[in-house]
Amino acid sequence: MKKLLLALLLLLIAATAMLYFFPATQLASLRLIEQQRAGLSHQQIRVRDLNIHYYRGGPADGETLVLIHGFAADKDNWLRFSRHLTDRYQVIALDLPGFGDSDRPAGSYDVGTQAERLASILEALGIERAHLLGNSMGGHIAALYAARYPQRTQSLALFDNAGVEAPIKSEFFTLLERGQANPLVVRQAEDFQRLLQFVFVEPPYLPESLKRHLAERSMANREHYEQVFQQLVERYIPLEPELPKIEVPTLLLWGEQDRVLHVSSIEVMRPLLRHSSVAVMPGVGHAPMLERPQESALLYRRFLQGLTP
Repeated sequence: MKKLLLALLLLLIAATAMLYFFPATQLASLRLIEQQRAGLSHQQIRVRDLNIHYYRGGPADGETLVLIHGFAADKDNWLRFSRHLTDRYQVIALDLPGFGDSDRPAGSYDVGTQAERLASILEALGIERAHLLGNSMGGHIAALYAARYPQRTQSLALFDNAGVEAPIKSEFFTLLERGQANPLVVRQAEDFQRLLQFVFVEPPYLPESLKRHLAERSMANREHYEQVFQQLVERYIPLEPELPKIEVPTLLLWGEQDRVLHVSSIEVMRPLLRHSSVAVMPGVGHAPMLERPQESALLYRRFLQGLTP
């Protein structure tokens, strides 16, 4: 009995040490667990000269949901959110070119270019028509796609999307105008905790070893993210002239305490859209699908169910 207890203790110590000293392994394990719980598989496809990674799951004959992440993010943002949708819908969560595991092509990452890349990706996947959902920069891209490809868009959902000039300036833009560093780009380890606090009202719990690993990974991408952000600013495409072209029902969902993009953006978008509905989540920041995955997924699901005659 003592030998068994000792063996179990040694196993526990070894596992703890592995997770502490090998956080990449810990992250991969957590990601795999979340994929399985959401019913998603990690897949990839060659689109022209780019290797694109994505998650896919749910019934193949179900209506297709395409989930598009924001700036400096990736497809993992949708794992817990997707768990509440794959029973009925086919879910595809992409790594946009330049992000996550997908290739980083030379050239531009402005939303217009990315919207055209998105069109090529969906065509390569054989998706003729889909419900689009985007967060932040991903919402800007999704809205532009819906305006350009109305026949290929079944509905549109925008979670705290970029692309409009809000009546009330957000804290993010106020900081940039003062010449302060972009809080969404991690330059040193301590910036990562500040990023979490800036994006979330209640940041999700992360073990310190995993937090350090994510900070290091973000720092390694700093130069790339700074270049992408500069292109987004220099080649900015405003959504105000594009929104009236969107023909499909559109959900505007926002975290009320978003410090990146102010919730008053809704006041600009709603009158410009033909068919819009609004959901504002109190006590939530810039990424509702991460901070409140179940609640935001249920709000989105209710929107989708309302489309059925």
